[in-house]
Amino acid sequence: MSTTEIRGICSMATRGLLAELCVEYSKRSGVAVVIEAVGGVDAARRVAADEPFDVVFLAADAIAKLAAAGKVDVDEQVALVNSGVAAAVPAGAPRPDFSTEAAVREAVLAAPRIAYSTGPSGVALLELFRTWGIGEALRNRLLQAPSGVPVGTLLARGEAGLGFQQLSELIGLAGIELIGPLPEAIQINTVFSAAPCTASQQRAAVRALLEFLTSSDCDEAKRRHGMSPA
Repeated sequence: MSTTEIRGICSMATRGLLAELCVEYSKRSGVAVVIEAVGGVDAARRVAADEPFDVVFLAADAIAKLAAAGKVDVDEQVALVNSGVAAAVPAGAPRPDFSTEAAVREAVLAAPRIAYSTGPSGVALLELFRTWGIGEALRNRLLQAPSGVPVGTLLARGEAGLGFQQLSELIGLAGIELIGPLPEAIQINTVFSAAPCTASQQRAAVRALLEFLTSSDCDEAKRRHGMSPA
């Protein structure tokens, strides 16, 4: 029986990119692709609970955990994009200097409230603060966005004065002003990967989709969404 629809789930970081690329793939192949975007923690939990998805798109470490649990096929896992962390402030707020590691540290110390995301980039950011020796000083000023809620939303509401998240999740959000990526010396990079779910009955169709998503035809879109080809 021919494939008419591929069903997948992804985290918010790749939502915009996959929405664009899957529309293009459907035009080329005639195969509908429906990707649900939720917080990464929720996406991993739902795949682990055996919801009927054909493919999952998550940070590589989350894919590895699902593979260890037998929920995805690690042999057919592919790396899609490299995604870096950027910072933003509420629209109209002064833009702090982010040109060097020292400047970022000073901007963090000066911020009355700092928003950050769940997932690996948020964990890495907290570790950076600890490395700088300011973790305790920031304890009561840190605001973690709930899973699936963009950090930019908290900035736009005025709940925080400085926010960190994947660049792809900050691009184009209303009510914020993008400062830009973290300096190279402290950049937090996450590899987002895809893998077919072991319970999928459409493995060949998923394989064809992933071949397209990792092809050079998709490179320009990946860069436009604030990421780079993996």
